[in-house]
Amino acid sequence: MKRSLLVVTAIALISASCSNNNTASVDSPGGVNSIEFHLSPEGVPIYSVKHKGETVIGESSMGFDFKDQPSLHSGLEIVKTTTNTKDETWPMPWGEQREVRDNHNELIVELKEKAKPNRLINIYFKAFDDGIGFRYEFLAQPGVDSLVIMDENTEFQLTGDHTAWWAPGDWDIYEHLYNTTRVSQIDAISKRNHPNLAQTYIPENAVNTPFTLRADNGVHMTFHEANLTDYSDMTLKVDNSTFMLTSELVGSDRLGYKVKRALPFKTPWRALIIADKATELIDSKMILNLNEPNKLGDVSYFKPKKYVGIWWEMHIGKSTWDYAGSQDMNTWSNLANLKPTGKHGATTANAKRYIDFASKNNITGLLVEGWNVGWEHWIGFEDREGVFDFVTPYPDYDLKEVVRYGNEKGVELIMHHETSAAPRTYDQQMDTAYKLMQSLGVHAVKTGYVGKIIPKGEYHHGQWMVQHYRRALDAGAKYQVAVNAHEPIKATGIRRTYPNAIAREGLRGQEFNAWATDGGNPPEHLPIIAFTRMLAGPIDFTPGVFEIGLPTKPNNQINTTLAQQLALYVVIYSPVQMACDLPENYEGKPALQFIRDVGVDWDKTVVLNGEVGDFVTIVRQERGTGNWFLGSITDEQARDITVTFDFLDEGKTYKASVYRDGTDAHFRNNPTSIEIEQMEIKKGDSKTFHLAEGGGLAISLIQ
Repeated sequence: MKRSLLVVTAIALISASCSNNNTASVDSPGGVNSIEFHLSPEGVPIYSVKHKGETVIGESSMGFDFKDQPSLHSGLEIVKTTTNTKDETWPMPWGEQREVRDNHNELIVELKEKAKPNRLINIYFKAFDDGIGFRYEFLAQPGVDSLVIMDENTEFQLTGDHTAWWAPGDWDIYEHLYNTTRVSQIDAISKRNHPNLAQTYIPENAVNTPFTLRADNGVHMTFHEANLTDYSDMTLKVDNSTFMLTSELVGSDRLGYKVKRALPFKTPWRALIIADKATELIDSKMILNLNEPNKLGDVSYFKPKKYVGIWWEMHIGKSTWDYAGSQDMNTWSNLANLKPTGKHGATTANAKRYIDFASKNNITGLLVEGWNVGWEHWIGFEDREGVFDFVTPYPDYDLKEVVRYGNEKGVELIMHHETSAAPRTYDQQMDTAYKLMQSLGVHAVKTGYVGKIIPKGEYHHGQWMVQHYRRALDAGAKYQVAVNAHEPIKATGIRRTYPNAIAREGLRGQEFNAWATDGGNPPEHLPIIAFTRMLAGPIDFTPGVFEIGLPTKPNNQINTTLAQQLALYVVIYSPVQMACDLPENYEGKPALQFIRDVGVDWDKTVVLNGEVGDFVTIVRQERGTGNWFLGSITDEQARDITVTFDFLDEGKTYKASVYRDGTDAHFRNNPTSIEIEQMEIKKGDSKTFHLAEGGGLAISLIQ
C-alpha cells in the first residue's frame, strides 16, 4: 500500500521561501539540508547548498551551450517560484528493503530570458534530509522543435581540498580502479591507455560518478545523477586549484554533439548525497526517490536468485567461449565448416553438470556463456557487425534440452547475449531473441558490450548508447525478461521505474583477479566500492571463489580471504548473486553452507559500521523467512569488529553459523584459512570478531 502526503503552495512554505524577485530557497523536511538560489546582477542562475547550516557547495552557476542557438547562461529573470512537499512510502518489488520513504521539499524556479527569443527554462530543486537534487526543464520555443546541447555547464563549488575516492571520467568503461587522493591531486589523464581494458577514452581531467568525498570536518558527500533517460552520461571535470567541479557530458564524435532532444524535455537529476557518517551514504535511497514510480507493474516473473555459470572456467583457462577457435572469415559463420577444439565450455553435458550442482545446493539459476554462434570472431576485429546470432546455438549445445533439464531440477536458465559492442546488430535481433526467451520460459538475460562501439565515434556512455540500453529494458518488459547489463550505462535509480533492470556490472569485477596484469583487485577495492559504485544500484560482482590461489593462473590470485568471499554475498548488494567458482571447487567444503543459506531479497538492511576504503559491516533480513545475514570486510589492514545484535527481533533466539578468518589467515599468504563456529545469539548480545588482512566475516542467523 502506498501512503503519501502532497501539499502544494504558491509562493511560500514553512521550509521554503522567496524573499524577493531574484532569490529563493528550500529546506529539507528535517531542516538538515538547504538549497539557496539567486540570480546574479547579470542574470546568471546561481545556487549553493548547506548541511546543518554549514556550506558544502559554494556559489555555483548553471548554463548550457547549444548548436545554432546562443548559450543560455545569463540574462535571465525569475517569472515564478512554486514549492511542494511530499511524504510517500512506496514498495520495492525486490531490493535491499521492503519499503522506501520519499520525504522531500521541492522548489520550482521558472526562468525567462529577458532578450529575444525569450527562452524559458525551469529548474526543479528537491531537498531531502539525506541530500539534494536538481534538474532542468526546457520548454517549447516558437519555431524550434529540438535542442542540440554542446555542453552542460553545471558547477559544483567544493569548499575545500577534500579527500576523494575517484575513478577517471572514462567515456567508454567504468572498470578502472578507484583512487584515493585529495581533490587537488586528481589526475584522470594519467589513467589513459590502461592495458587491461578492452575500450577506454578519457578526454578530460574528469571523474565518473558516483564520486565520494570526505571533508576534513567529517561530512561525506557523493555526487551522482538520477533518471538518466535519453541524455548523455555526466562526468565531472575537476579544477585542481579552485576545487570546482563542472559537468562534462559524454559526447559523440560521429554526430558532433552531446545531446539532442525534442522540446519540451527534462534532464536527468544532478544529485548530491550528504551524510555525517560514511555508513549513512549506503543508507540513502535518494537516487531511487529521484526516479519515477514503477511503470511496468507486476514483475513477479523475475525471482531474485543465486546462480552458477559456465563463465569462471573460461577466465581461468579451463575452457573457451568459442567452439572452434579462430576461423577464416570465409568459413567461420558456416556451422558445417566449424572444427571443434574440444575446449568449448557451453556444452549440453557441462550445463547439466552445473544444473545438478545447483539443484543440490539451493541455487536456482544457471548462466551459460558461449552457447551461441559467433565467438570465433568477436573481439579484436573491426568488422564485428553481424557476428553474433542470438538464437542459434553451437552444435554441442541443445538449448531446449538444457532448459527442460533445468526446469526438471528447479534451476532456471539465465540467457547470455554478448553484443561485442555492435548494438545495431543486437537491435536487429532483439525482438526475435527476447521472443525466444519468452517461449522457453527464460526470464533473465545477461547482456555484454565488450569492445569499442560500432559505429566508430560513439561511446558506451553517450546518448546514443543510453537510448540503446533503454531499448533492451523495453524489450525485456514486452517479453517478461529482466536484464543484467555488463559494460553498461551506469545505474541511476532507473530500477524503480523499470524493475526489470535487475543488476549491472559497471565496475572492475571479479574476473580482473583472474587475468589482469597488475595483480588484480587490491584489498581496498571492495571497501571503496561499497561507498561509491554500490550507491548507484545493484552490482553483479560474481563472488564466491573458493580456489583463491588460481593454480591455472600462476601470476594471479584473489586478494581476499575465503571468509571475505562469503561476506560479499551480504555486503555487495544484488538480487542475482553468483556462486562463480567451479562445482568441483565447492565439493566437500563446509563453507559452501553459507552460500546455500544466504538470501538475495531483503526486508531490511542495516549498515552497522564502516569507513570508505577501510571496512564495512552490513546486516540484511531476508524476505519471507525473517532470517538475518551479516557480512563484514576489511582492506589490507587486520582489525577487530564488535557487533551488537540489537537489530534482531525481540524475544527470539537465533542459531548462528559464524564463518570467520582462521587465526593464521591472510589474503596473500593463507587466504583459505577459515573457522566455522555454531552458537546461539539473541537481541542485545555483543561479540567481537577478528578480521585478517584482506579478510572478512559472514554470519547466518536462522530462526
